Amino acid sequence: MLLQSVKMALEAIAGNKMRSFLTMLGIIIGVIALVVLVSLVSSATTSITDQVSGLGSNMLSVTVLDDHGNPLTARELDAIGQDDEIAAIAPLSQVTVTAKHGYATEMATVNGTTPAYYEIQGLEIEFGRFLKTADVENSSYVVVLSRNAANDLFGAYDVVGESLSLGGRSFAVVGVLAEDTSLMSMMSGSLSVYAPFTTVARISPTGSHVTSFYAKATDTTSLEGAESVLRSSMMSRFKQNEDAFRIVNMSSLMDAMNSITDMLSLLLGGIAAISLLVGGIGIMNIMLVSVTERTREIGIRKAIGASRGSIMMQFLIEALMISLVGCVIGIALSWAILGVVTLVAGDLIVFSLSATVVAVAVAFSLAIGVLFGIYPANKAATKHPIEALRYEG
Repeated sequence: MLLQSVKMALEAIAGNKMRSFLTMLGIIIGVIALVVLVSLVSSATTSITDQVSGLGSNMLSVTVLDDHGNPLTARELDAIGQDDEIAAIAPLSQVTVTAKHGYATEMATVNGTTPAYYEIQGLEIEFGRFLKTADVENSSYVVVLSRNAANDLFGAYDVVGESLSLGGRSFAVVGVLAEDTSLMSMMSGSLSVYAPFTTVARISPTGSHVTSFYAKATDTTSLEGAESVLRSSMMSRFKQNEDAFRIVNMSSLMDAMNSITDMLSLLLGGIAAISLLVGGIGIMNIMLVSVTERTREIGIRKAIGASRGSIMMQFLIEALMISLVGCVIGIALSWAILGVVTLVAGDLIVFSLSATVVAVAVAFSLAIGVLFGIYPANKAATKHPIEALRYEG
């Protein structure tokens, strides 16, 4: 009985292809909006989360917001790093300068730091070496380039031993980092290079003052101990003024990011669901027209013994089939759209079709088919057989 109803529903849909397609259009657009928007947010979230996780789950960053005229020094930072809860600690001073080599001129961000920064950030060297303690102690004019910086300034990657000008000062290249394909690196507006903290202090507006630093916790499973040490040290250093500094750990950053993206997914999903509701109204309208057109058919079926339930089932299944066929087409088009977006994005993000989102789209389409198909189906089932047979159309 069910298979026969499905067969009749498909025949009714195929019997008027253009009208059926126009009816499905609202569902198709709604499914595309739901699947594509939520998948875009989900894929972007996954990509960014993976990259943040790659920085290390046991990393903390501290920013000095107000030193009250008593700036933090690198020596004090070394003292904090002696605590058992801290595996490594490194200052970071950033200044944007003009980088030149030959005829190549680019804007570059010079990151003044110490050798510990390499371990904390999980950097990788492709050529040469990273900064050494002697470089910091001697305020050496040496620099480690990102792979992009080496390519843009020298037109090559293995440029160890070469020299370049940063802010009018000559630096020797001692290392080149491995390629960084992260989204955050791609979004950076300038090239990144790394130099000794003491050397950058000579060209930085903040001088040798430590305004931000990174720390790596000894415990790889929890940041509470390390964060407690840093907070206690900063509170003591800045006279119990908790507004003088800010501590950020990777776990809290990821939790906040996940919370925001979950809310964004719900918001976009809700907006897309409105399109599906509009598509449902279209299904109900066309099913009402179909019931009116097939009034005599309904009368004949009832006259030969068809029950009210079978009539209702036939039209309800027809509404469901319209909704489901539209859903399938929408999912197929969504997959194609996400494929095109991935090609455009290149290596930045891979946008994939989430099975969960597809399941939600199918479930929502089923609900739309049932919800907006009940009234036309009930109207068909309650028609009086004699009056239906008399209907002239």
